[in-house]
Amino acid sequence: MTLSFSLPPIQDNADGSWGPSTSALPAQFKDIPYAPFSKSDKINRIADWHDPSADTAGGRGGRQGYTQRRQGREAYGAAEGTVFGFVHDEDEKSFSLVDSGARTSTRGKAPIRGGRPLRGVATGRGGRGRGGPGGRGGFGGRGGRGGARAGYGDWNKPQRTRDSSVTISPDWQVLEEIEFARLAKLNLSVSEGEDLETYGTIQAYDRAFDRINTRNEKPLEILDRVRYNTSTSDDPVIAQLSEKKAAQIFATDSILSVLMCAPRSVNSWDIVFERRGDQLFLDKRESGPFDYITVNENAADPPVDSDDASNINSAGSLSLEATYINQNFSSQVIQASSKAITPKPNPFYSADVETEPLASTLYKYKKFDLSVEEDETFDIIVRTEADAYLGKKDTLVTVKALNEFDPRAQGGAGKPLDWRKNLDTQKGAIVASEMKNNSAKLARWAVQSILVGAEQMKMGYISRANPRDAQRHVIVGVQSFKPTDFARQMNVSLANGWGIVRTIADLLLKQPEGKYVLVKDPNNPQIRLYKVPDDAFEAGVDEETIDEEQMDQE
Repeated sequence: MTLSFSLPPIQDNADGSWGPSTSALPAQFKDIPYAPFSKSDKINRIADWHDPSADTAGGRGGRQGYTQRRQGREAYGAAEGTVFGFVHDEDEKSFSLVDSGARTSTRGKAPIRGGRPLRGVATGRGGRGRGGPGGRGGFGGRGGRGGARAGYGDWNKPQRTRDSSVTISPDWQVLEEIEFARLAKLNLSVSEGEDLETYGTIQAYDRAFDRINTRNEKPLEILDRVRYNTSTSDDPVIAQLSEKKAAQIFATDSILSVLMCAPRSVNSWDIVFERRGDQLFLDKRESGPFDYITVNENAADPPVDSDDASNINSAGSLSLEATYINQNFSSQVIQASSKAITPKPNPFYSADVETEPLASTLYKYKKFDLSVEEDETFDIIVRTEADAYLGKKDTLVTVKALNEFDPRAQGGAGKPLDWRKNLDTQKGAIVASEMKNNSAKLARWAVQSILVGAEQMKMGYISRANPRDAQRHVIVGVQSFKPTDFARQMNVSLANGWGIVRTIADLLLKQPEGKYVLVKDPNNPQIRLYKVPDDAFEAGVDEETIDEEQMDQE
């Protein structure tokens, strides 16, 4: 039997290009899409569902993908339409995980230490504080940072949701929403401020505290010293300057620093703006966040609040602890035998009412020029504060304190260096860690020190004597910083801060007279401006006062 074999018809591409001929295309292949390819390509797979990008060094397997071409060489026909491309984005968007974790309540109660309520922390618009631990919740102490950095095993953790620092009423009108990305682009160069008035009493800093180290630690003392954190509108000196039309804007350094460092904020805060004629006042709200200090606000896994009042490592308890540590430390470092300098008496102190001595505090009322045009007059008056003087009375110092709590607790920054063992030898690493975890707080402190014109910022390192005891602390070190150098090291831009202040002021001065509230969104990097009724917060104060009177009667 003879077998015959005949060759199939061969299509010759007269054009000379690699691929089928456009002029003599077989009928069975007509209208079938074709993707150009190079002769060097390996066409050994009909369908490849593998993602080459996953085989890079940071992807699956940690090796270079076998489908990757040499760098700088583009595949032939890459510019053609990818008719065979498989698009899977929409499928992945519909995928979600079931949250099996137990959610943590973000509603906090007033912390209690040692079974007794804490006392002495300033509260309210015209409140004052003493050295003893006490007070209410902390600065933005409700909840923690949402959307924390995810790691292996974190896929089933519930997303942390924080509460707003103020309850948003349905009748509040939203005027503006500004993303932090927009705020970060603002800039305004402002020269050094002009000193208008100086009040208060200030004493010398005790240089002996600069010699404290881990081998020579010193217990933190609880001192009863009266401190004031009066709001702008309740300041009698600002009221006099307002009557003289000395400026268009009035604020305190604690309120202004939060606004100037707003893009670093994670926790929610709110500032009350009151437009009176052509003047604008920046105030803190009654029982608001400005009387307390945050702890590890910017950490990847910050402390969370708890309904358990005995939890000393909750956000509210840590905030309260940090506040009274700062008040006591700033009073303890004062040299008692030094000369007290009193340019003008403390405008908030009344000898008939107060029994405790005043803390060393100097109030400088300074005017800054925020004008943009040469013929423009646009000034802001800020009440700034210094804690002591160093050597000469003109060399001002601000005193702040960082506190170390239980590193094993949530929010402990993931097994950081033990201060009592490593502060002397690895201080740089500890400072870098604090700058990362407390970026917003340290930036505000730097801005406040620069506004008052302080030559140095004394930073104390305060650790718990026992990680499980939040009432006894020891001073393990003190470090000195120049505020301008410290701000530069943290990449804090005063020009950006002044640009934010001027932008918000322009926005509010275009509005009619009345009361407004600027609120940091609790879960997103943005701020919102609301128009609120003139009695928006007065009703709450009255109700609270009535409740307290009823409790006293009972």
